[in-house]
Amino acid sequence: MSTKVLAGETFTEFARRIGPRLRQALIARQGPEVGPEAAAEALRYGWENWDRIQSMDNPAGYLYRVGQSRGRKHRRPAGPLLPNIPTEHELWVEPALPKALDGLSVKQRTAVVLVHCFAWTYDEVGEVLGVGKTTVQNHVERGMAKLRAALEVDSDD
Repeated sequence: MSTKVLAGETFTEFARRIGPRLRQALIARQGPEVGPEAAAEALRYGWENWDRIQSMDNPAGYLYRVGQSRGRKHRRPAGPLLPNIPTEHELWVEPALPKALDGLSVKQRTAVVLVHCFAWTYDEVGEVLGVGKTTVQNHVERGMAKLRAALEVDSDD
């Protein structure tokens, strides 16, 4: 998925195309309570400044950084980044995962969640975060190693 503005693309078309990914990236970074609000603020900023933003090399990455900055004014609630998932849900999630994810650096958690939860490629993560594919790979590998250690899981499992 290209994060560049396509020829003749309006802001509305751009926002429909990259908005869901921007929201996922900011949720991965700032959690499910702050991330959506930060994404909405970033898209509002993009709409207000479309004349300038549409000519950027990486407008989605720029809006990610806007959302990251805007999200700082909202304090993330104390406790794990991801809420505990009630046991009545059919989807099983390791109960210790939210706390283990909180033990990762912000960069590691963001990369791990985007790659392993939202199925982004390393290239897609790198483009939005403004880093190279190798950097994303390092964050994912180190983050997964920390998660395995925290959850006491062998990499062969």
